[in-house]
Amino acid sequence: MHKPYITTQGDTWDIIAFKLYGNEKAMDKLIEANPAHRDTVFFSANVSLVVPVVEMRSTDPAPPWRQV
Repeated sequence: MHKPYITTQGDTWDIIAFKLYGNEKAMDKLIEANPAHRDTVFFSANVSLVVPVVEMRSTDPAPPWRQV
């Protein structure tokens, strides 16, 4: 089980997703895991959120030096 994420004042779903996963597109998974907060736009401080495991697939091609 992963540690919960504790919000800071002004956090938004996309900011949290970027902090946790390096990609704001994962915010949908965060919202799904935290239905009680689905209507929240700006978080207040100290809200505990469930952090699901999210695999981010890259659609960008590998850089030339990594291509075989």
